[in-house]
Amino acid sequence: MEILWVLMALVMFGFVLLPFLRRRRGVIEQVPAGHPDAADPANYGFVQTEELDIRMPGPDKDLLDVLDVVQRTQDYRAAQQLLAGTETEGELRWQRVQAFAGAAALELKQRPGGVGDPPGGQWLRVWRTEAPKDAGGAAVHAEFLVQQAWRTSTPGTDDFRIIMEEAKDACGQAALLAPGDPIPYIVELSVARGLNYSQAEFDQLWLKILDRAPAHMGAHLAALHYWCEKWHGSRETAKSFAEAAAARAPQGSLLAAMPLFAVFEHLPEVNLVSGFYQSEVVTKAIHGALYAVHAARPDDPMLAHVRHLLVFFLVRAERWSEAMNQLIHVDGHVGALPWTLSPDPAAEFAVYRALAVAGYEANGGSPATLPH
Repeated sequence: MEILWVLMALVMFGFVLLPFLRRRRGVIEQVPAGHPDAADPANYGFVQTEELDIRMPGPDKDLLDVLDVVQRTQDYRAAQQLLAGTETEGELRWQRVQAFAGAAALELKQRPGGVGDPPGGQWLRVWRTEAPKDAGGAAVHAEFLVQQAWRTSTPGTDDFRIIMEEAKDACGQAALLAPGDPIPYIVELSVARGLNYSQAEFDQLWLKILDRAPAHMGAHLAALHYWCEKWHGSRETAKSFAEAAAARAPQGSLLAAMPLFAVFEHLPEVNLVSGFYQSEVVTKAIHGALYAVHAARPDDPMLAHVRHLLVFFLVRAERWSEAMNQLIHVDGHVGALPWTLSPDPAAEFAVYRALAVAGYEANGGSPATLPH
C-alpha cells in the first residue's frame, strides 16, 4: 500500500516525498498544491477548511449561544445559568468549564489591557467578585488559571509555579463550594502534573475523583498525562493505567478507547516505518476504540474526541473506509486531539480528511457508497 501514498502525494501535493517526510507525533508536514485532479472532500458534503470550528470537538449549540452572549455583553450570568443546569458528574459540564475558561484566556491574550483599557475576560473576574460562592464560577476560574500557566509560562519557572499554586488554591475553594463535584479535582490533575505531585499525592487526588465519578472519561484522559513517559510515569505505566481503565469500563463507556490515547501519547518523534500503524499494538488499540464508539450513546459528549483520534490512526493505518465512517460524524468541528496540537488545527484536519477521501476513492469508494 506504500505506493498508494506516493500516488496520492503526486495527485494532491505535487511531490512524491510524502511517505518519507519527517513525522513528529504522526503529523504530516507538507504544503498542499491543490491539484485539479485531487479527490474533492466537498463531494461528500464536508465543510470547507476555513469554516471548520476549532473551539470544540463536536456541536454544543447551547454552549455556543451562551458564549456568544457572554462575549458580546461581557455579562457572566448566562454562563452561570448554563453550568447550574448542567449535570454535575457528567462529561458535558467538564467540557463547558474548559470552554468558558478557554474563552476568557483567549480574550485576555487578545486584549491584555492597559491604561484606560480593561483586559479581556473581565466577565470572569466580575463573576468571581459578584458570586464568590457560585461553584460553577469557581471551577471556571480554577481552570482558567491552569490554562494561563500552560499558555503563558514555562514549566519549572517561578512564573509557572506561582500561577499553578494559585490554581491549586482555586481548586480547593471550588471543591469546598461543591463537595460532590468531581470537576475541581479534575482541574487539579493538571496542577499535579505541573507541580510535580508525588505518586502518593496523585493517588490521593485520583481516589477523590473515583469516589465522585469513577467512569469519567475526561478525568481519565487528564490523569493519563501524569502517567506518561514525558511527565511522571513511563510508557508501561501509562499503558497499564489505560488498559485497567478499559478493563473496568461499564457497558457503553468510552473508557474502552483509553489504550488508543496511551499509544498516541507515546508515538515516536520520528517514524519512517510504514507498518507501525498496522502493528499489533496499534491495531488492538484501534479495535478497542472502535468497539467503544459502537457501544457508546450517540449523545455521549466524549464520543467526538474518540472519533477524531480514530480518524488520525485509521488514515495512518490506510483503513480508508473506516476513516471515512468516522469523518462523517465529526466533520465541521476540530477542537480535539490530535488536531489541537498543530498551530493550525483546521489545516491539519483537512490534510487527513483529504488523504482519507483519496484513499477511499483509490479503492473504489465514492459518495454514493459511503453510508450516512
